Formats: sequence, structure tokens, C-alpha cells
Amino acid sequence: PDIHRSVHILFCLTTVEHSVLPFLPSKMAIIKSGKVVIILAGRHAGKKAVVIKNIEDGNNDDKRFSHCLVAGIARGPRKVTRGMSKKKVEKRSRTMKPFVKYINVRHVFPTRYQVDMDLKKAVDEADLVGDKKVEVKKTLKKIFEDRYLNQKDVTSEKKAAGSSYFFQKLRF
Repeated sequence: PDIHRSVHILFCLTTVEHSVLPFLPSKMAIIKSGKVVIILAGRHAGKKAVVIKNIEDGNNDDKRFSHCLVAGIARGPRKVTRGMSKKKVEKRSRTMKPFVKYINVRHVFPTRYQVDMDLKKAVDEADLVGDKKVEVKKTLKKIFEDRYLNQKDVTSEKKAAGSSYFFQKLRF
């Protein structure tokens, strides 16, 4: 009986070790800037975001874990149909509300999609404190609106699929 118990404990330890392996920092190379991710925890859980910057090992005393800076859509654009005028489509796209935050890498789910929006210039890490964060959100809103209205102007087919996926509502 003791042998069976030790074998069972050994089996449990090896299965736990294998289940933890995908979360080790060496496997975090899939979360790069431009990757579309789904937020899994917190206020924006279930929302889509784009990775701006990935910090694989904690950089200061505040965040000792691997984390990333993401910009996403807290409230997406309203539904658009083919019969709507261009003016109405633009008005319905203005309802978008962006968010910017640092988030633990374990709380994001990377998708297969990539977006080629240039968000590094719009979001400066020093501007994420106080009143400047409001300005950053305004510039993000303009960038998201422009991309949403001009989805056909994307360079590659892969990036076009990523941007159309980014603006779709997540069905769950």
C-alpha cells in the first residue's frame, strides 16, 4: 500500500509540473507587441486588447512578476449594417471607449491574431499617471476609430484578419 501511495504522489507531482510548464517565462515569447489578447481577470475581463510592451521579468519592487502594457476596448463600436449611411457608421463608431493598463501575463490569453497599429508612439509609459492618462486614452480612441473605419487599408491579409477580430464583440 505504501508503494502505491508513493507512486501516486510521484504521478501527481509530474502532472502538476507539466501543467505549470506553459506558464514559465521561457514560454512567454508568444506575447509580443501587436498581439491581440483577451483579458481574463479584473475589471476588463472578457475584453480584447493589444499588447504594447512586454516585460518578461519584473522591473521594479512594485511589479516583480512578468507583465505587459496593453491597450484595449472597454466598450466596442455599435452594430453597423450595410444599409447605413457613412455618416451614421462614423457616429456609431464614436461610442468606442479604450483602456490602458499594466496586467500580469497570467491574466491574459493570447490569440493567434496580430494587429499592426502603431500604439507605442501613442502610449508613453511616463504618461500613464494622472491627467496625462486621459490624453493617452483620447489619442487611442482616435487610432482605434481610424483603424475601425479603414479596415480595408491594412497591408497584409493576416493583419486585416487581426484587426477585424479585434473589433468584433467576443461571444461567450
